[in-house]
Amino acid sequence: MRSDSIAASPLILTLSMDDASFAQFDSLRRAHFPPERNFIPAHITLFHVLPASEEEAVLAQLREVCAGMSGFALRFPGLRSLGRGVAVEVDSPGLLQLRTELAHRFRDWLSPQDRQGYRPHVTIQNKVAPAAARELMARLGAGWEPREGRANGLLLWRYLGGPWQRVEALSFSGT
Repeated sequence: MRSDSIAASPLILTLSMDDASFAQFDSLRRAHFPPERNFIPAHITLFHVLPASEEEAVLAQLREVCAGMSGFALRFPGLRSLGRGVAVEVDSPGLLQLRTELAHRFRDWLSPQDRQGYRPHVTIQNKVAPAAARELMARLGAGWEPREGRANGLLLWRYLGGPWQRVEALSFSGT
């Protein structure tokens, strides 16, 4: 049985990507994210806060969407400055379509942050001095080559005040 504090912890939804893309970005994150703040693996966030009180309803919606959906292409064209960090940009019409559908389904539950425009990315560095972020951006940008990847499902997480706990992994199983 879950404790009350865990049961009340907000949910986070991320996209599951192919193993090679995940390995590359997680390696970059481990190398460049401040270790005292790096509690989670590399990820592409779809929603930052979904209500824990609606976990079963959220899961039901995610299962329905995943059952009717096939994996789709992801493109990682370049880097994006976060001011105090660096992220890898994600370009994917399939991802934008999925995010729009889920935003419609979850519209009554979305936080102000999740109601804003969506610019998908994988954060590999954050919460560093701006000069350190500029240096990493220049160094990685000099040799960056766009790469292709694949989305293969969704991951639902519980936020635990820093670390995340995986609630469920859902695969795209449609045709």
